[in-house]
Amino acid sequence: MQGKNVVIIGASSGVGYSTAEILGAEGANLFTISRNEPDFPPSLQFEHFSHDILEEDFPAEALPEKIDALIYCPGSINLKPLRSLSAQMFREDYELNVIGAVKAIKAALKALKKADGTPSIVLFSTVAVQQGMAFHGSVAAAKGAIEGLTRSLAAELSPRIRVNCIAPSLVNTPLASHILSSEERVTASNNRHPLKRIGEAKDIAQTAVFLASEQSSWITGQVIGVDGGLSRLR
Repeated sequence: MQGKNVVIIGASSGVGYSTAEILGAEGANLFTISRNEPDFPPSLQFEHFSHDILEEDFPAEALPEKIDALIYCPGSINLKPLRSLSAQMFREDYELNVIGAVKAIKAALKALKKADGTPSIVLFSTVAVQQGMAFHGSVAAAKGAIEGLTRSLAAELSPRIRVNCIAPSLVNTPLASHILSSEERVTASNNRHPLKRIGEAKDIAQTAVFLASEQSSWITGQVIGVDGGLSRLR
């Protein structure tokens, strides 16, 4: 990724932060967009633009003239029974996960088409779309839309731009802190996975970096499970 221009939306914590760290170490030119500026080590060079993705307009001025990879990381974990989920909660999850990604991709298309090789868009779903998990109705609905968007855009933008999606299981990030709030909960979560541990941010980030790079140049339209085996093994 040496010298490649990579835009990461939602790089201030969790998977986005870890992805930026790996890409920065590989020599990528990082452009981050999030509400809060990432607290990266001083050795990591990046350009940051503060923006709330829920705002109406996407800041096109934050984007470089050429983009080799666009990685959209914002997500939500709104786990409640259906009776406790309002229509507004569904709208908010959809706005963050789907509409935010659409706005970012539309703003970046011109710059992506200027890239050398085959530029990449990386999106994020969840294991709960394919697995079916109680209390995941709102987030699974939004992320299911992301999987459909991934396949549709991959078909539409081929062969010029690749579009792929990562579907993680539970990852030890600030977003999941309320789920992993005790040692007992962590142990139970570990044991639900065939590999007997939950994910770490770097587990997902390494896959995101792979999909952003030319090493995955023959991969598009895929939803890749990075989930400790949860979605396929019993």
